[in-house]
Parts: sequence; C-alpha cells; structure tokens
Amino acid sequence: MAKRADILVRFGQRVRELRKEQGYSQENFAYACELDRTYVGGIERGERNLTIRKIEQIADTLGISLSELLEGV
Repeated sequence: MAKRADILVRFGQRVRELRKEQGYSQENFAYACELDRTYVGGIERGERNLTIRKIEQIADTLGISLSELLEGV
C-alpha cells in the first residue's frame, strides 16, 4: 500500500492549486492573505503547520469555505 503524503504537503498542494486556478502569483496571494510571501511558500511546500485562523484567512482570500479548501486533503 502506497504511503499517503503528509497532511501538510497535501494541504500545501491544495492551496497552490487553488491559488493558480484563480490567477494569483504567490506574492499577490500572500499580500491578499496578509501573509509574508516566504510564509506562503512554506505552506505550499508543506513546511508550515498553520493555525485554523491562518487557514480561514486563506479560504476567505480564495472566496471559498473551509470545507472546500480542505476538500481532498
């Protein structure tokens, strides 16, 4: 059985996918979320363990619900 990727990696991939779908550069997305670009990069690489408040900021910026953001993660 193949090992499933770490949840932080899966979440980061999901954020990157949705960010790109909406046409955000990483820098513009970070600005819209009121986060540092390097922090967003860390999220997308699965290096950051976010608080629920940060996850909510990301969902709000993307204009989706928390459940939509976490779909498939």
